[in-house]
Amino acid sequence: MNRIPAETDVVVIGSGVSGLAAALTAAEGGARVIVFEKERALGGTSNFFHGMFAVESDMQRERYITYSRDQAFKNIMDYSHWRANPRLVRAIVNESAATIAWLQQAGVEFTDATINIPDAPRTYHLVKGRGKAIVKPLTTRARELGATVVPATPVKQILKAGDRITGVIVEENDEDIQVITKAVIIAIGGYANNKEWIKKYSGFELGVNLIPIGNIDKMGDGIRMAFEVGAADEGLGVLELVRTGPLGPEFAMGMHLESAAVQPDLWVNNLGERFCDESVVFDDAAVGNANARQNGDCTYSIFDSSIKQHLMEKGIDKAMAMDFPPGSRTTELDRELDAALGNKSTEVFEADSIPELAEKIGVNPEVFKATVDEYNGFCEKGHDELFAKNPKYLRPLKGPKFYAVKARTVFLGTLGGIKINHRTEVMDKQGNVIPGLYAAGYDAGGMYGDSYSIGNSSGLSSSFATNSGRIAGRNALKYLGK
Repeated sequence: MNRIPAETDVVVIGSGVSGLAAALTAAEGGARVIVFEKERALGGTSNFFHGMFAVESDMQRERYITYSRDQAFKNIMDYSHWRANPRLVRAIVNESAATIAWLQQAGVEFTDATINIPDAPRTYHLVKGRGKAIVKPLTTRARELGATVVPATPVKQILKAGDRITGVIVEENDEDIQVITKAVIIAIGGYANNKEWIKKYSGFELGVNLIPIGNIDKMGDGIRMAFEVGAADEGLGVLELVRTGPLGPEFAMGMHLESAAVQPDLWVNNLGERFCDESVVFDDAAVGNANARQNGDCTYSIFDSSIKQHLMEKGIDKAMAMDFPPGSRTTELDRELDAALGNKSTEVFEADSIPELAEKIGVNPEVFKATVDEYNGFCEKGHDELFAKNPKYLRPLKGPKFYAVKARTVFLGTLGGIKINHRTEVMDKQGNVIPGLYAAGYDAGGMYGDSYSIGNSSGLSSSFATNSGRIAGRNALKYLGK
């Protein structure tokens, strides 16, 4: 017996939080829903996020957090220099608190409303159990309401007759099957693994000077299918960038060596020169942009014995994850350094002098020494005359041992593709709605300018995914007359 119905009201392409939120919303309104997922497992990268943005939530009120929807809207728009779609931004901001409550009703537990950037608005709603604790109850509840969720079944084509959507073609067991539907919601998750598109739209060489983290087989299928039926584009080339520490099978996420590599001490590029105020590390988008401007495949984080001891005894300033917050001590740093150096890692270097360290990392010794001397001078004066870094983070490098750790530009996902309006309806190149077609999450553009606005809206990408999915499901219901 074929597990795929021949006809349905709504087809959702993708089972991340955007697709599942859309599916559950449509099912709650009485629509027949099918969710198709290309991979065998559900949820994709949605399984791994820590929290979600929201404003004016009950959790915030309980904590006397007064940051308002108006403030959030203005800050997000100002951050994008008004390149973002203001109606879409407003819709997402306004929906955010209700979505937290909706998820709580579905069984999701949030533990705190906090931040992961110093002095930023407390918009980050932590999820107990990470994103997988949202994927599972959304899937369960959607199935309880009659939705069909079909893994390992990619959608290959969206069908359109005249100006309206009429169905999709899916592949099951090497056979193409047509499913008739009036509404399609695209929520596949972008094109993070598509080398050609990354090069074409962002200029980066995937796997060389830009590394995708946590993304598997995201080739832009949803965006391609939307373009095939006449969709306009928006936000192609916008990436969720960040700078991270050493990479490779010997370096697991959460290692203390990784934490040491992202602290706001001295950083240099492949010329041996400083390239930013290192305290921008607290804003992932800013530090990702700064690192991405450098030539070569990496930059270097430089520290010495005294800074190493400081991190082990006094703790870190920049947290990589909410479960290893500022003040956490890198008690395993010595052991991890010894292991990396003993294994002759090409990611970690140790030397008895600055010239020796320059030779090991392959930068000009004279330039590097001048950089370190200048930086140490700033530390002694308590004033960074070059990049005006907060004196709090000016720690000199005096030895006796000196260390360098490679750091790279990585990204967590692509942040645009299909042009939508504030109802998540897909727009064509003439600015008209394509009836019955919607896009949500990483497949949709318009939420950002040229960078991910984390500075005043922590958790926005997961929130945009979930909220845009709900809005898509709701407007699909309206389109169907449900």
